[in-house]
Amino acid sequence: MDATWQDVRSWVLERNPDLSDLDPETDIIESRIVDSLQFVELVLFIEELRGQMLSSGDVDLSAFRTLRDIEKNFLLQ
Repeated sequence: MDATWQDVRSWVLERNPDLSDLDPETDIIESRIVDSLQFVELVLFIEELRGQMLSSGDVDLSAFRTLRDIEKNFLLQ
């Protein structure tokens, strides 16, 4: 089964019980839905979904802004 933005949404919602839903175009960095500590965990989770580590060049905030960005940059490959 291929991972999608919905897998990442589930991960984010589990860590933010005050959120009931998350639009795939919401900027999760700017809105502080994912804070700096969670960001590291998010990178590790994406690596787990991909089954492959990210290179240091891949870890750019702009690639992680929205769930759709994450899917496009890391999961649809």
